[in-house]
Amino acid sequence: MSNLENTIKLTVESLGASLYDIVTTRENDRNIYRIYVTAQGGISLDKCAEISRMISPILDVDEPMSGEYILEVSSPGIERKLKKTEHYLASIGEKVKVKDVATDVFKGELIAANDETITIKTEFGEETLSYDSIISGSTYFEW
Repeated sequence: MSNLENTIKLTVESLGASLYDIVTTRENDRNIYRIYVTAQGGISLDKCAEISRMISPILDVDEPMSGEYILEVSSPGIERKLKKTEHYLASIGEKVKVKDVATDVFKGELIAANDETITIKTEFGEETLSYDSIISGSTYFEW
């Protein structure tokens, strides 16, 4: 984690939320520096605005992207990417979709996760995967 990411993490935590992820992207010819935050019981628009106001001066000093960019602070939403061990640990009991190195896709309820593996209850039974074998993962919502 860079110094900037650590400063952002500490700032977010001081405001009663948790840093979920930081993503840099380009949309409609604009650079976007997107900070995803979570909080117990959900994150409100007011909380996102408060975090944005506190982080903006930090980014003025330590620019995260060259040139102009837009700062966005938001919740990762119902369907969110799972990148870190903490993301999987926080998603136990939710529906997940995971792709492994053999490009097999496993869909089902995440029933267990620890520092090395996750276990998904699929329609075919339980599948245990090591983080090393996971290419991508996300939660999903069935409407």
